[in-house]
Amino acid sequence: MLPPMMDGWRKSPKALAVMVTIAMGLSLLAGLSGCGNEESPLRYVIEAVRGDPYALSGAGTEELGRFNAVYSQYAVRQSGDKQLNHFRDAFKLARAKYVSEISDAKLIDAAIKGVNELKAEPHSLQPPVLVEAALDAMMASLDPHSRYLNPDELRETQLATKGEFGGLGIEVTLEDETLKVIAPIEDTPAFAAGIKAKDTITHLDGDPIKGKTLTYAVGRMRGKPGSEIRLTIAREGASPFDVTIIRAVIKVKSVRWQTEGNVGYIRVTGFNENVEINVEKAMADISLKTGARLKGIVLDLRNNPGGLLMESVALSDLFLDKGRIVSVLGRGGPESDRVYTARSGDLASGLPMVVLIDGGSASASEIVAGALQDHRRATVMGRRSFGKGSVQTITPLSMEGALKLTTQLYYSPSGRAIQARGVEPDILFSVKDEEAAKDGRHEADLAGALPAVSASPAHSRIVVDEKECPPVANKNEKADHQLGCAIALLSAESQEKFLASFGARHSM
Repeated sequence: MLPPMMDGWRKSPKALAVMVTIAMGLSLLAGLSGCGNEESPLRYVIEAVRGDPYALSGAGTEELGRFNAVYSQYAVRQSGDKQLNHFRDAFKLARAKYVSEISDAKLIDAAIKGVNELKAEPHSLQPPVLVEAALDAMMASLDPHSRYLNPDELRETQLATKGEFGGLGIEVTLEDETLKVIAPIEDTPAFAAGIKAKDTITHLDGDPIKGKTLTYAVGRMRGKPGSEIRLTIAREGASPFDVTIIRAVIKVKSVRWQTEGNVGYIRVTGFNENVEINVEKAMADISLKTGARLKGIVLDLRNNPGGLLMESVALSDLFLDKGRIVSVLGRGGPESDRVYTARSGDLASGLPMVVLIDGGSASASEIVAGALQDHRRATVMGRRSFGKGSVQTITPLSMEGALKLTTQLYYSPSGRAIQARGVEPDILFSVKDEEAAKDGRHEADLAGALPAVSASPAHSRIVVDEKECPPVANKNEKADHQLGCAIALLSAESQEKFLASFGARHSM
């Protein structure tokens, strides 16, 4: 099994021991995606010597027998048992490694449901089709972030982690059998087409999504660069409409930066392999342009859906001199728990910082915001983050594909659990009631999401009307009042003067 992850993994010069990731994918060598089409005899020799670490109980064996019966009923005759062994291995792994204990019956019930939904005649299904449907359904029954990756999906996940992949450039999730947009990725076809966070995709090329799996929907949206796909969009306050998007090779530029007067601005749109290096470049360039005039740094994590834990740890470490960054705790106890700490060295030399977050800031973004907030290294401004605080481990299966399985939860330096709760800003941007309702979809609202694990701590916040702040033109030439607030805070002589200037009030 490969190291635990949240969305991927890589070695970092700042954190050599970190081998854990968060929600988007895993950077693996192609040769690690499986062991070909034959199971290795050596594997069974090792199990005979050491014992099978995922051995089934009597009840587990009985439940697996129920699936075997369904397999025998629907698989083509004389199909052999390789795919049946493939399912067995995935079942054993899921029941042993999932973040919380889950009943064998629930897993098998979901797998059988996935087969039944194919509505096939007896002895008509090819084993790979049958088993993939079963694994898709079994993993989807756990939580919104666990899933089975077939070989093609595993390869694309590897590419996505490296910041380059084919598709539309859109982060989606399946909620109540509907495909919902978490966020479009900047400078991609979906972003250019005007796809927005919270949009619902109801049809793909006229084919309804309702009742389909997330794997199916993502597979339909992927395709050859230059090919077209028509998305039907449902957006609050508008009639359903179609958008035709041309697929492209998505090269994600995850970090961009500029100076705004004497303030440095760094925008991180996702946590792929290159974030740490590019933020270091950004700081060097900003320092060169501003010199001793530099008053502070704005780190913009709005609509950043997450990525590699390694990069979130490394980015936090760039601005922290010491202390805990994040703790990753799982069902396996101390053996599976990890604590990541900062090393000496602050790229900003202690200058004031503001971190901007919103409801689209998830996972790795929340680790950075929580760490800098808990250490009082930065003022967090914006709106409550998404609340995706679980860790996914991608484990290649012996035959083909992999399981992306939720195995742990992560906690901020002060011990706050992020799952289903998110990070609360120190300075909250006020919104009208009707706007607040539209901004309300978070991890806790997803069907099957893991619940929060502890009581929500009281958090005294300062509320500011963002419209009171001077706007800054963003790359789309739109007025960004939130960035204006962050720059105004750093430009003021003190937080008190900033708050007095913009009509702040306190709230619990």
